[in-house]
Amino acid sequence: MADRDRDAEGRARNARPRDALGRPLPRGAVGEDRAPEGLVRPPAVALAEAQRLLDAGRPFHAHEVLEDAWKTAPEEERALWRGLAQLAVGLTHAARGNDRGARTLLERAAGSIAGYAAAPPHGVDVDGLVAWARGLAAAPGAGADPAAAAPRLTGSAVRTPGTPGG
Repeated sequence: MADRDRDAEGRARNARPRDALGRPLPRGAVGEDRAPEGLVRPPAVALAEAQRLLDAGRPFHAHEVLEDAWKTAPEEERALWRGLAQLAVGLTHAARGNDRGARTLLERAAGSIAGYAAAPPHGVDVDGLVAWARGLAAAPGAGADPAAAAPRLTGSAVRTPGTPGG
């Protein structure tokens, strides 16, 4: 049996490079820089970094940032951050052509986020993101270009074609 790649703490961690959608590439290939894991970022910083990655067509990497926020969030916000991470993973699956996986994750994300509609924390566009997730779940092929399909996490989740970031 081959030795597994391990990180500095000894946890199993695949060291193969990855493409922009997080798929492993052959060893020695040039891949995308990975988002640093395990960072504690203030919510505004996590949202801005995740948005930057979504806008760049890197939803897998945005998910890593949002997952860190989920793991470090106060208990009352964990479902929100989990849902945001699921949105990014759902978009990743849509871009990879995995319609079934995209639908599952996007519907799960919408359910996780919807509970925050009455008092959205950190400027998150809860209603817009729920509508966006359900819309993409209904037609996951629309996520083939993840940068074009990416929602706005704060402000308005819906982008207008022809506008900056839209």
